[in-house]
Amino acid sequence: MATTNATAPQGATAPKSAPKASQSKGFTGIKSGFAVILCCFVIAIGIFLFVFGAVSHFQGGVETGKSFMFQVDGELQPITGDLIGTVYKGGFIVPLIWTMLLSVLAFAIERFFAIRNAYGRTSLAKFVADIKVALQQKDLVKAQALCDKQRGSVANVVGATLAKYKEMDANTELDKDQKVLSIQKALDEATALEMPMLQENLPIVGTIVTLGTLTGLLGTVVGMIRSFSAMGGGEGGADSSALATGISEALVNTASGIATGALSVITYNYYTNKIDRLTFALDEVGFSIVQTFNATH
Repeated sequence: MATTNATAPQGATAPKSAPKASQSKGFTGIKSGFAVILCCFVIAIGIFLFVFGAVSHFQGGVETGKSFMFQVDGELQPITGDLIGTVYKGGFIVPLIWTMLLSVLAFAIERFFAIRNAYGRTSLAKFVADIKVALQQKDLVKAQALCDKQRGSVANVVGATLAKYKEMDANTELDKDQKVLSIQKALDEATALEMPMLQENLPIVGTIVTLGTLTGLLGTVVGMIRSFSAMGGGEGGADSSALATGISEALVNTASGIATGALSVITYNYYTNKIDRLTFALDEVGFSIVQTFNATH
């Protein structure tokens, strides 16, 4: 006679059910935005000093026998028509703006992979449509299979809501309104867990929208101050070399600040729109699940 659980020898354990396979979240983003900015600052300083500051871009620089401008005593002027040397004369604010520019580029790439992973493996619109069809057919098994295949944030939220749907479907203690409320609560909680991952680092990009432009404006003002100082200094009139340096500093910082601000605006608005579309899909499919339960019970 087979031994039952009730008469099983002490120390024997009942067989455990197989653990549910957890969905891989994949790439969810970089958590330390400060580390990204620090790396971009080091890169910007390196490019500014060792590439744009190479003496080959300045008049008489090769004759000095040095490799970089910061090793050369005195001020060398950029070779006529050499844009790289002109940018270097923009001053110390240039690498600060470049740090923000590189940071925006890094966060744009990081958000691309994170949000693409959040959308899932196939078309989000098709996934939502297939889920709605499965719900209309009352085929929860098919709906769950679609979530397992799709993955991503929407699939995670739908899967968690479907799990609560099944639990409430088998529940005989709560009334209908309480069950609907429980499903809605599960939907809201799952959405709240996914949304912070989607918006990771976007506030930094939003800050750079303004900060990049203001830093460029600061560089412009510093450059113009230097220009006016050159115009008013010396008994023989304006120092043309200092005047050119000041104007170059002003224009280079202006251009860098505008480029940084423009890229930040484009990046922020683009990914905000992508998140809004994903949120709309979550709301649509969540509403369908709740309404299906409400209509069938």
